[in-house]
Amino acid sequence: MRDYAAYDGLGLAELVRTRAVTPSELLEQAIALTERHNGKLNAVVYKAYDEARKTAVGDLPEGPFKGVPFLIKDLGQRVKGWPRTSASFFACVDADADDTELVKRYRAAGVVMYGKTNTPEFGIPGVTNSARLGPCRNPWNTEHISGGSSGGAASAVAAGIVPLAHASDGLGSIRIPAACCGLVGMKPTRDRNPNGGVDAERAIGMSVDHVVSRSVRDSAAMLDATGFAEPGVPYPHPRQSAPYLDEVSKSPGKLRIAWADETPAGVACDPDVQAAIRKTAETLAQLGHDVRERPLEIDWRKFYRAQGIVSAANFAAGIKRWVEIKGEEPGDRIEGLARRAYEAGKNMSGETAMWGWQQMRLYNRQILTQFEDIDVWLSPVMITPAPRVDWLNPLMDDLKEFDHRQSITFGFTPPFNLTGQPSLSLPLFQSRDGLPIAMMFTAKYADEATLFRLAGQLEKEMPWKDRKPPVWD
Repeated sequence: MRDYAAYDGLGLAELVRTRAVTPSELLEQAIALTERHNGKLNAVVYKAYDEARKTAVGDLPEGPFKGVPFLIKDLGQRVKGWPRTSASFFACVDADADDTELVKRYRAAGVVMYGKTNTPEFGIPGVTNSARLGPCRNPWNTEHISGGSSGGAASAVAAGIVPLAHASDGLGSIRIPAACCGLVGMKPTRDRNPNGGVDAERAIGMSVDHVVSRSVRDSAAMLDATGFAEPGVPYPHPRQSAPYLDEVSKSPGKLRIAWADETPAGVACDPDVQAAIRKTAETLAQLGHDVRERPLEIDWRKFYRAQGIVSAANFAAGIKRWVEIKGEEPGDRIEGLARRAYEAGKNMSGETAMWGWQQMRLYNRQILTQFEDIDVWLSPVMITPAPRVDWLNPLMDDLKEFDHRQSITFGFTPPFNLTGQPSLSLPLFQSRDGLPIAMMFTAKYADEATLFRLAGQLEKEMPWKDRKPPVWD
């Protein structure tokens, strides 16, 4: 199938429905591309080819993605019989006993899962690199990062290996890899997709799952397939008035859009990024939207201090559960970033942890109030295009320098993990060096519909479909 990578997921599923191809033929193409490109990218870190071949010739569900090859991120979600490493030498299992609820829903959507994708240890940094799994590279330039923590998923999709892949986002881990690799990356509303009953580490509510994709409609259709109420969920399921796939083709109407390029670190955006957001604002105004320049009013330094306290306390509690499973402390089997977070969390008082959580609640209210008179907030996803792998390396000895480098690369995404709002990365531009540049669109709580309508409009007005990276089919 010479034009396999030219189709999105729904396009491939349509070929299966019309019997133009079989699921087995699609799977063999995905496997061939994995073998061709993975040596350059290190995107796929576990291969279940034989199991997938049996699935492809079996009785697949009549879902929207019937027969489409699919990959699962090696973090969080459990696949029956598959190992789960979380990119860690300590917190790993040889084979999970059952599928999580989200994986069951992926299967019901008809996908053929054939492997797992690279992630950094515990998904901590914005770059996918670890001692266990190694660095993942960007198909647009393999000397540059693919983002994190869903960097393996984004790299595989951007290279045309699969049209969409599972991803998750705790502080930007869907949107950052999508931005680095030129993809659509929707972070859905908190609890839109199921966490699956094994979500103790998600008690603070920041992490969500979805996919990275090359088309807006694939993201919408997969959220329709997976984003319905889960029995036993502790919080009310977010409302949804209509199928998201239908929203993509609807006019967004005249939206009130605020935008800003002021960075949390106080540094200027890369000139190409700065030009991109201003061009985006101009285009939105030309499309009839009410566009105004207005920064997000928040004390970024205090915000990140409180977030760091909450994240460290939660991480230490998660490692404590692994200690109970393993019967021993991690010792030297966790890397520098994880060790630092674990020690900080262990040594933290309950008073400090709860002070951080109280502060986060106050910041959530402060942020959500600013959406009362706007529909969408626009910013870049990243301060710069994807940096080099050797420059942004979480395994470097000087973690303070790594922190600094992250702070002048990332920073826009985390507030909306804490508020739970839907937030979307779209690959609207490229740098002078040919690297993707993405814009981030954030809507009111539970309002993915507005984002899908706006994304559908921009996909037509500022198309990215015909851009192909050097590592491609």
